[in-house]
Parts: sequence; structure tokens; C-alpha cells
Amino acid sequence: MTTFSAVEFLLWLLLAASVVAVVTARLRIPYTVALVLGGLALGLIHLPIIDQLIQQRPDWLTPDVALVVFLPPLLFEGSLKIQLRHLRENLVPILLFATIGVFIAAFITAFAVHWAIGLPLAAALVYGAIVAPTDPISVLGIFRSMAVTKRLEVIVEGESLFNDGTAAVLFGILVGGTAEGGLGVASGIQEFLVVVLGGIALGVALGFIISKITERIDDPQIEITLTTIAAYGSYLAAQSLHLSGVIAVVATGLMIGNYGARVDMSPHTRISLWSFWEYVSFVINSIVFLLIGLQVRIGDLARAWRPALLAVAAVLLGRVLSVYLLAPVSNAITERIPLRWQHILVAGGLRGSLSLALALGLPSNFPFRAQILAMTFGVVAFTIVIQGMTIRPLLRWLGIAALHEDEYDRARVRRAAVLSAQAQLDDLLKQNQISTPAYELLRRELDVRLDSAQKEMEEASHKNENRIRNEVRHARTRLKAAQKSSIEQALHDGLILPKTASAMIEDVDRSLEDAFDGPDGRR
Repeated sequence: MTTFSAVEFLLWLLLAASVVAVVTARLRIPYTVALVLGGLALGLIHLPIIDQLIQQRPDWLTPDVALVVFLPPLLFEGSLKIQLRHLRENLVPILLFATIGVFIAAFITAFAVHWAIGLPLAAALVYGAIVAPTDPISVLGIFRSMAVTKRLEVIVEGESLFNDGTAAVLFGILVGGTAEGGLGVASGIQEFLVVVLGGIALGVALGFIISKITERIDDPQIEITLTTIAAYGSYLAAQSLHLSGVIAVVATGLMIGNYGARVDMSPHTRISLWSFWEYVSFVINSIVFLLIGLQVRIGDLARAWRPALLAVAAVLLGRVLSVYLLAPVSNAITERIPLRWQHILVAGGLRGSLSLALALGLPSNFPFRAQILAMTFGVVAFTIVIQGMTIRPLLRWLGIAALHEDEYDRARVRRAAVLSAQAQLDDLLKQNQISTPAYELLRRELDVRLDSAQKEMEEASHKNENRIRNEVRHARTRLKAAQKSSIEQALHDGLILPKTASAMIEDVDRSLEDAFDGPDGRR
């Protein structure tokens, strides 16, 4: 494998990812689902140029690359955008699902695999830890496109962020215990707490230091570089100290995202920072999920269909029990999680990058490593494709999705149709294709229909205040982006000074931030 062929392969992957992104935008299917399907399709298409690329592809799904190169930026980007306020409001369900839920899912899966497939219990426990963490990238994308309530989105995203750390620590302890011939419960709990708490402390400290450094610098390029150092540095430092690199990265990202970026960075730098990390996440996810599709061999899965299918069933059983057992506990302590949401939490428990990275991180001499890898690939492919494709219709069927048709939808469509007719009528008058008396007669008719549709919308909106809040939240994001884009363009054109642009962007943030968070959707 030469440097030239590696770069060539990367370019082909990015081209494929771009094509997939365009296609998914038209077909409205989850992007990660399309990437896996695209990788599977490339593996099945036997054209000379494709076969040559696949045969010469670099081995990027190795433990070193998967754990050290791909994982830190994905974790950092996810934690960078989460607001601590939202985490605090939903801390009980997030911590329950991300800690106890991981243990329940891991051990239920392990014992089910041990009983159904015959995998030795030690190896089965490791496998349970590998497939316990969720990776709801495509699910969150669907949530945002359908304006699903923010609380459900935060629970799903927060659980995924923190259960990554729990699962990674559990995985490391179990692999180490297997290599040493056993691990006591007390020593295992002690090691777990040390690794987790140490990772949190290290991540918070590094995040604070980087934030204080960026406070004295106002240069987007340098500050973005420092956050890149923070993402990889926190992981490597934690690993070298035998702490959790995953948890250290998450803690660093939360600290920088909620303290460094929101308090110490200028709005221009903050926007540049988020744009950079969104792009990094897009590229890495594109590469990883395409590689998943290329790595999974349909023939191999078909020949090993029984253990793969049993592994999928075991993982689903673990997820079902962890959600439905812990949701009532959360409901007894804090704000209730409706049963419909619990169904979505089960269905949205996809597996992805971290499960693959952990499976690939198994030592080459680990017992039953090949079988664990095959079952992990099968579970990841199944959950991403099957569950990822069914989550949108399930949201609509349960009545959670804001795009579910009701009185409000029909009234809004009628209003849009009348407005379109009015615009067409105005054009007919401008083009002298209709007389003024005819125009005024038709305009009055359309005005009556518009008033009727507007009243229907107002009456329907009072019946579903959550929907209006979700629409306002989604629209507010778009409005802020539009205003900031206009200000940045003016700065680029030399119409205003950077200091003025920063002040104006801050004013946009203040004027729209949480402006409609009241129970009635108003200030």
C-alpha cells in the first residue's frame, strides 16, 4: 500500500459519500443507512476499477486507526454541542440509561449469546460490552428533520454520549480480566470508578486549560487547532495514565463547548469552530460507515446467518429490558418519559462506530475474536439498516413526529395554497392578462379563504402547544443562521469591521436565544 493509493482510495470514498449525501437528500432516507448500503453495493459490484480499489484499500479498520484516529473527533464533536443546561434537566434518565442500562444490556446480551450460541461466558461478556453502547447518528438526524421534541432528542444524544464511556471502560476491564484469568467483582468495581472518575477529572482539567488559553487569543485558526489538540490529547493522555480516554474526550468537549466556546470565544470564532467540527464529523462518519459496508461480506453473513441472527436477537433483548426496566425508575424520580418515547428509545438503539472500534481493538490472540468480529459487523449492519429505515415511520405511527398530518397540517397547506394563488393572481394583473375588476373580485374571494385557513391554524395550534414550540425552535435556528450568514458576508465584503461583526452576531444570539421557551411558546 503506497501513499498515492491511500490518498486515491480516500478521494474515492469522499466522492462516494458526496453522491450518497445528494441521493439521500432526495430519497429522504438516513444518511448513515445509505452509506452502509452504498458500501455493501460497492462490495457486490464487480467492476475492474472497483475491484482494484477494494483490493488495494488501506486497512483503516484496525485497532489503532479505529480507536485513536476516528474515535476522539467523533466523541469530541458530539460533546462540544451539548448544552449543560439540557443535560442537567434530563440528568436522571441519561445517567440511568448510560450506566445501569449499559450493564443490563451488556450482561443480558452476554448470557443470551452464551446460552444460544455457546460462546464461552468470558468472551460473551466482552461481546456484550462491545455492543452495549448506542450510536444514534441517523436517528438524531431524523429527529431534527421532523422537529421531534427537544427533550427526547437530548435523552437519546446524552445517553449515547455517556454510555460510550461506560461501555469502553467495561470493555477494557473485561478484556483485562480475561487476559489475567479472572477479575473479582470488588476489584472490578474499584477499577471502574478509578478509570471513570480519573477520566472525568483529566478531561475537565484539560478543557479548562484550553479554554483559558483561547480566552487570550482571538484567531479562529489557532483556536480550532487548540481544540484539535484537546480532542486527541485528552484521549492519549488518559490512555497513557490508564484512565478512560473516551470519558476524558467527552469531559473535555463538554468543558470547551459550554465554557470555552460560549464564554471566552468570539461569535465569529465559535461559528468557525462548530463548522469545522461538523465537517470533521461528516468526513469521519462517511469514511467509517462506507468502510463498514465494504467490510461486511454478504456471503460470510449468509453462511453464518444463525449466530448473526441470534446475536441480533440478544442485543435487541438487552435493549428492550434496559429501557423498559429503567424508564419507570426515572419516572418515579423526575419528569415522566411517556411510553411512546420508550418505544423510540428501544427502536433508536442503533450500534455503530464505537462497537466496531471496540471489536477491532480486541487483541489478535483474544479467544473467539473472529466470531465476535463477525457478530459485531452483523449487529451493526442490521441496526443501522433495518432499525434506521423504520424509525421515521415509527415516529409517525406513534404520533411523536411533528410531520404527522393533522388539522394543523391541513390548514397550513390550505393557507400556503391560497398564498400561492394570490401570488399568481398578482402576476396575472402585472402582465395585463386580467382586468382590474376581475382581479379585485378574485382577490376578495382568496382573502376570505385565507382568513378561514388562518383561523383553522390558530384553533389547531391551541390543541398542540408542543408542536408549536418545536416549530419555533426549528425556525429560530434557521433565523439565527440566516442573520449570522448575512453579517459574515458583510464582513467578508469589507462593509463592516470584525469588531462590529462580532457585536452584531452577539446581538443576534441574545435576541433569539431561548426567546420562546415558555409554556405558551412566547417570551
